[in-house]
Amino acid sequence: MKKILFATAVLLCATGAFADEITAPDYANSFVGVNFTFTNIWMMISALLVFIMGLGFALVETGLTRAKNTTNILFKNLATPAIGITVYAILGFNLMYPGDSWIVSKFFGFAGFGLPGLSDPASFTAAYNPSYTYLTDFLFQSMFAATAATIVSGAVAERIKLSSYLVFTLIYVAFVYPVVGSWNWGGGWLADKGFHDLAGSTLVHSVGGWAALAGVIVLGPRIGKYVGGKARAIPGHNLTSATIGVFILWFGWWGFNGGSALNSDPKATSWILVTTNIAAVLGIIGSMLTSWFIQKKPDLTMILNGALAGLVAITAGADVVSVGSAAIIGLIAGILVVLGVFFFDKVQLDDPVGAVSVHLVNGVWGTLAVGIFGVGDFSFLTQLIGVVSYGSVCFVAAFAIFFAIKKTIGLRVSEREELRGLDIGEHGQEAYSGFQIFTNT
Repeated sequence: MKKILFATAVLLCATGAFADEITAPDYANSFVGVNFTFTNIWMMISALLVFIMGLGFALVETGLTRAKNTTNILFKNLATPAIGITVYAILGFNLMYPGDSWIVSKFFGFAGFGLPGLSDPASFTAAYNPSYTYLTDFLFQSMFAATAATIVSGAVAERIKLSSYLVFTLIYVAFVYPVVGSWNWGGGWLADKGFHDLAGSTLVHSVGGWAALAGVIVLGPRIGKYVGGKARAIPGHNLTSATIGVFILWFGWWGFNGGSALNSDPKATSWILVTTNIAAVLGIIGSMLTSWFIQKKPDLTMILNGALAGLVAITAGADVVSVGSAAIIGLIAGILVVLGVFFFDKVQLDDPVGAVSVHLVNGVWGTLAVGIFGVGDFSFLTQLIGVVSYGSVCFVAAFAIFFAIKKTIGLRVSEREELRGLDIGEHGQEAYSGFQIFTNT
């Protein structure tokens, strides 16, 4: 004990002897470094959260479709980010975030092929934000490009040729998504007008939604979906899978919206996460009440899409609306998604998973909601101009791509392949071994 006390006394004396040589921390300068590190870590975590949404999409799509097409849908959901991230690295990122290198006014931005500065260790800044690295910026934005393409997969499920889908994905993500994205996030003409879309109600969800709508129209409905002018239910084979998928997507949305603050500011990020969550839960309530009223029974698939609808709708304005407004936005989104599902069935546009109702209808609603509920100088007219501009270009471009594919390599599998299932027809393997049989349903 005496030895311990003696050693402690010596240490204290030594500390005191050198006390006047110890320099106080330079908090003013170190704060910049700490903030940089925190923001960079938050952005990387957010990118990972958005990445895991790919699994959510895969589970939702497989769960809401038939067992005989499961392998095909899983394959598409794995191939989509592979293609999307690759072409985004080669071309899309520089097309969407061109810096000062604009080719034609502010409509087509381009800063060259490939990611600049990859061989330069000093490239430790982002393209437009000094709070995180350039590569973190690319990592985060590439996840959004992959997400926009994935939206199309569910809408065209169970009858599109795999090769044709992959060709469409490559062209759409390489050219359409980044060009229209540059209009706002890349500092283009819509950014100059004051158009606001935090995380992509329009730039991601409706861009994917317009493409999904075009694909559904060009492709046509599944065999047996509409009989005698009336819609026939084709139930999904695994609602457990679909439910797990929605929870994963909800989880990923923390990064989708929270990371889009592009900083780690506690006030900004916490506000975004709260408004995002409130909109999701009110989306469930709105869809539950609406579907229960219309169908006379509570429909699980409707409230699953209701949660996603609320999330899509709040994505544009999560940073600029109050919590109360987020609740209203989510509630209306839940109502709209149910009405949208019934409307598209009424006009015989076959969307197996409700992607158009979730992502397009509520992407538009959420974008316009910024002009209604946004706290600040936000114009409903400017938001409307953005919606119309994105819709006209994205729908026409997607329709043209799908139509060209249809007339060249073909868009749809044969009737026999569709009836038997794309798992056997396109892949020669079953998701559930020994389960598949030749069927006309």
